[in-house]
This record gives sequence, C-alpha cells and structure tokens, in this order.
Amino acid sequence: MRPSSLQGNARSTPVSIDLTGQGRIAGRLPVAVVDIGSNSVRLVIYEGNSRAPVQLFNEKVLSGLGKGLARTGRLDDKSVASALAALTRFRALAELAGCTEIYPLATAAAREASNGAEFIEAATGAIGRDIIILSGADEARYAAEGVVAGFFAPNGIVGDLGGGSLELVEVSSGRFGTGLTTPLGGLRLRDLSGGDIAKARAIADGEIGGSALAGACEGKSFYAVGGTWRNLAKLHMEQTRYPLQVMQGYRVAVAELADFLDKVATGDPEKLPGIEAVSRSRRSLLPYGAVTLQSVIANLKPMDIVVSAYGVREGYLHALLPEAEVEKDALLVTARELSILRSRSPIHNEELVRFASDTFHALGIDETPEDERLRDAACLLADVSWRAHPDYRGGQALSFTVHAALPALDHAGRTFLGLTNYFRYEGHFEQGMMPDLERLIPPRMLQRARVLASLFRVVFLLTAGIPGVLGQLRWVQDPRGGFTLAVPANLADLVGERPRARFQQFAKVVERTLRIEVL
Repeated sequence: MRPSSLQGNARSTPVSIDLTGQGRIAGRLPVAVVDIGSNSVRLVIYEGNSRAPVQLFNEKVLSGLGKGLARTGRLDDKSVASALAALTRFRALAELAGCTEIYPLATAAAREASNGAEFIEAATGAIGRDIIILSGADEARYAAEGVVAGFFAPNGIVGDLGGGSLELVEVSSGRFGTGLTTPLGGLRLRDLSGGDIAKARAIADGEIGGSALAGACEGKSFYAVGGTWRNLAKLHMEQTRYPLQVMQGYRVAVAELADFLDKVATGDPEKLPGIEAVSRSRRSLLPYGAVTLQSVIANLKPMDIVVSAYGVREGYLHALLPEAEVEKDALLVTARELSILRSRSPIHNEELVRFASDTFHALGIDETPEDERLRDAACLLADVSWRAHPDYRGGQALSFTVHAALPALDHAGRTFLGLTNYFRYEGHFEQGMMPDLERLIPPRMLQRARVLASLFRVVFLLTAGIPGVLGQLRWVQDPRGGFTLAVPANLADLVGERPRARFQQFAKVVERTLRIEVL
C-alpha cells in the first residue's frame, strides 16, 4: 500500500506515513478466507499466506444456514438473507484491506440443501468470487491440514464439528488418511433428535461407533476443531480455574471430562457455572457438542482431548503452500517474525540461538529435540519486551509470551517460554503475576527455564543486545576443572563486576564450576 501524505493545518509539513504500519512483515500481501458454514458465515483476513498465518481481521455472523435443514431440506429464507448480507460486507472489507486473494468456502448446508445451487449463485455475486464447495472428504482433509499447520507432529484423530456435520480423519506426523463425514453437526443433531438428548446420544453413538475409525484413537489424542467444542473448552477452563486462557493446545485427559460433559449434556446451559464465558448465541448447542464428544470418547477411545483453534480455513491456506514452506517449524517461523517486529536486533537473537546451543552442548546439559526447539524459540523471543517500562518488563514479557499467537506449541511450552522471559528480567525465580501458572509445567522444564533465563542475564549485560559479540565468545574445558568462557582481548572492557556476578549466578543454577576470563 502506498504511503499517504496527511496534511494538518496550513503551516504544517506533510508527513509520509506507511499505512501498513511497522508492526507487519514487509512485503507480505493479505489474503482472505470466507467460511460459509451451517451455523456461521465468517471472514478471516490474514497478513499473508505463510507457514504461520496471522489474523488481521476476523468477523462472523451467525446466519444459521443449516437451521431446520434436516426437517425441510431447504435453507431458511431469513438465514439466506443474513448470509448474503454478510458476504456483501465481507467482500467490501477484503477489498479495503487490499487482499490479493479471497477464498470463499461453502460446507455442508450449501452442499446438501435443495435450494443450495440457488444460494451459491447469489453468494457468488455477493462475494465476487466463485464459491468453492467442499465435500465432506474435503472438509475432513482441510481440518486435518489445519491441525498439521497448528501443531508440532500431531498424532491421533481430528474431529471438525460444524453446524451441519462432523468430519473425522486420522493424522500422524504431518500425514493424514481418508476422512469421513457424519451428520452430527450441532444444528443438525438438534433437528434430527427433536431436542431429545437421549436420542441425540443414540444417533451419535450409531454414527461414530459404526464408523471405520471406531477404536482407532486408543492411546492417541483427539484434536477438537470447531466453535462449539472451543466453547465447551472455554467453559471447562472457567470451571476448573485454569490459569492460561488460550484455546490452542488446551489438553484435557478424558477421565477429567466425564462429569463435566454429563452435566453440560443433561443440564440447562444457562445454569451452568461459568456460563458467562460463553456467548449467548453459542449456548444452546453446547449439550449437543457435549453428547457428540462423549460419543467420540466412548467409541474412538482417545487418551486426551486437545483443542485446536486451527481448522478448515487455516488448512485450506496450508494446502496452497509450497513443500519447502510446509516443512518449516511453525513455532520458530513465528518466533523469528516476532523477533523482527519487536526486538532491538533480530541478528543478536540469532546469535543468541547459536550461543545458547553451544553453551548447553559444552556444559553437557541433556536435551531432547523438543527441548532444543523450545530453547531456540526462547532465544528469538528474549527481547520482545525491551520497550516496556523497566519496572514492568518481566510481567509484560510473561503475559505477552504465554498469550501470543504461537502455533505448534502446547501449554507447557508456552509456560516455559513465558517464565524464561520473566525470570530473565526479574532476576529471581518466583512469580505471582499469573497464579498457578507453574502447575502447567513439569519440574524439569521449570529448571530449564531458570537455566536459560540465567544465561540470558549474563548475555544481555555483556552485549547490551547488540550483535557482533556472542560470535567471538567460546567455551573451553578448564584444566583446573569445569569450564571457562573465553573472551577475546578486544572485548576485555566488557567484562566488569556486574557481568562477573551474574556469571557466577548462572554457574550456581547449572551446578557447574565456571569461569569467565579474557584469553
């Protein structure tokens, strides 16, 4: 987008302003996905199509296209009018944002209604693009693509619950099998059962228990996609006082869900504790989402339920990426972008990645591949809060990191990154800003956060966050025992009292004999 000259009063000088802002990745062109579902019509504008797409704008309208479809076989006239009005507005918004591509996707309701073709023709005119009509297999595939895009090496079954259907597909190590579709969307299940929960449960058990995937998730995870299941998770978080309000990657063992799902399925949604966390328009379908999830647990036999905020929209974009982009680690891609957008020097952060790796290897600190990728991400995010007031950098770093839109990361990993940054700024290992957060991280990872934070405290005192220093430092085995960090003579003046004190704090945390010397 071209810079704009904004003229103030007659005596002011025109100022050139880049309307895209410096908080966006340079050269990236926005794209939009319009999801025409059975319950809602949604527009999501992304900064661009990349390995880790970031939302610029998100709006939904609960048109309810699938309402009554199971009984009448037709799309409701009022719902159609609502959807077409939304699509007209969405086209204007996407064009205003400068989207290079608009991908309108239609799912179960438009696919199956007797007046679906008529609606598709009108929707094409409203959005100004040919509507891409997804089959049930397509929906399953793109939901699986979305989970692959949003998780690191997912393994289990993906279930995408919409208003008109539930798609199921196996996924393992970035690969997925043939999907199947069932008529278990919230709106349709309510219609088919006539509002009778016992009948809804029997329908769900018949569809899922009789499918080819029965028992196929034993010992694996079930990845729950779709607004109704996300709202169930939000309600569960509220009732259990979960300390991190992030949907993506929220994981619950099936044993912990039994009582909760039973109460949601059989009770009045309006009287459930914590129901205020769920929008009113979503509450009526919660019992049917709960019944369907109960059937998933009983018939597919997963060990846990993992919530995915990534779904068909992200999966469709992911499928368009070249293979070289798909193979990248989405967490590290996002961390690098945040480093570019928020840190003093992305080059220094890349140097920190290498220096931290050399340090852990030299000192013999054991790491798994997952440990290594989290360490790299922490290094890239180590300086994202430098602009905050010094008294609040730790708190801001913690809040920003654990709540950032970071894909391919579970909640323990989020906590590790957040606490590493917090400890780095605060200089101690206690935090009360987010009570109970430490319960999400195992003791081993908590200790690793302390180790890495202590190393950061040494590094940023030595370098002031400026590149060109870390590459000149090297670890050597000390004949007196332990290890020495060798500093070249040209950098001798950087080794003062405070860096030495912090270096000894690091030595204490890693439980090694360490020295820092000019050699």
